[in-house]
Amino acid sequence: MKHILLLACASGLILCSTSSQARSLNAFIQVSDTTRNDTLNDKQLKDRVLGEIQTSFDKRTKAMDSTVTNLDARVDALDKSIMETKDAKEKADKLLLRVQALEDRQKAIDQNDLYIFQANYQSAIVNLVSMEREIKPLILFNSTKSFFDLLAQAGNPMTYPGYKDFYLSFDKYMQNNRGEETTLGVASNVLGSFGTETEAVPVTGPMTFALFSGMSSYLGSLSNKHKDLREQAEKMMMLTIKVSQFNYDQGLIENEWASIEAELDNLQRLYAGDLSQVLSTLKIDPKEFAAGFAGESDAESRYQYLTKMRQGAADVAAAQKEANPKDWKQKIYYQMMDVQSLKMRFGQITFRISENISRYENLFNKYKLDPQIGPEIESLQTKLNELKDTFDKAFDPLDYISSTTKMYKVG
Repeated sequence: MKHILLLACASGLILCSTSSQARSLNAFIQVSDTTRNDTLNDKQLKDRVLGEIQTSFDKRTKAMDSTVTNLDARVDALDKSIMETKDAKEKADKLLLRVQALEDRQKAIDQNDLYIFQANYQSAIVNLVSMEREIKPLILFNSTKSFFDLLAQAGNPMTYPGYKDFYLSFDKYMQNNRGEETTLGVASNVLGSFGTETEAVPVTGPMTFALFSGMSSYLGSLSNKHKDLREQAEKMMMLTIKVSQFNYDQGLIENEWASIEAELDNLQRLYAGDLSQVLSTLKIDPKEFAAGFAGESDAESRYQYLTKMRQGAADVAAAQKEANPKDWKQKIYYQMMDVQSLKMRFGQITFRISENISRYENLFNKYKLDPQIGPEIESLQTKLNELKDTFDKAFDPLDYISSTTKMYKVG
């Protein structure tokens, strides 16, 4: 049973997967209240810089609007004056003034076009480099550990009262009769290969046929003289069947985790590629970026570095326009679209994770009233609620997707 953790580190987004039965989560970073506060500060930092970009853009746009309005008024006044002027030289001079006013108006509009691209490129840079800490981790660690540990217990019949005693009797029966009955020999070999006499019973997959065949044989061997033992064995076999079905249903959810893991792995590579391209365009050494921003813990230092990157983005846009007036937008535009696409896909993957967590609710509703495994489900429900609450506080997929569609200004 696999679940996904997305951890942030200085060099990029690291994808990790683990098994609740075979690997310990202690190898990963503990997400404490302090980390959650840092995440909140990171969001505030990003919003602060984006707010400054918006304020600067609004001031420039307001000044441009005023300039264009004044020039329009000047052109209108010149048009009226030209119509009323009889002197040819005076009319020619005013026509030259009108041409100059129209040229100044176009320059103001062209300059505003640069302002729009500068603001959008700055927004792309800020959103991209902030993404590293913005999505850490997708399933918060502390709640995940206890939830998946309990989920593993619910899928292991050995954790239920009375099952170990039953299994020891069943295993003894298999050992004593495996030479006389082929099915018991197969079941004993299969179960013995897992070393599961006291730890776990493989209740999913092809080996379950041998398991249930062996249990049926064991039940058949119990006569009416062993009524209590037979009733207990029937009860434990029914429990085995229920747990097997529970694990099958749970496996359908786990298949989605596998798909999510593959998507996150792909997005990790895209993020690294986009970041490398941006740093190259801004002429920033990756080691400098790692030291000055990605690996920097002081919020004010991170703000100063982000402000420097923002100014660098504006300078690059202006230099592109100066060097290549005809096609200057192309390189910047593609980078902006790459960032927006990446953020959209991250938003969609958080939505998929949220939906997959919710699928456990339907799974638990199916079994929570069962007298045998219902109590285990009740414990799981509490941990699931904690997991959902932790995730919902850290992520709002719909809000993230919505903000991504609005991250650029339209001129």
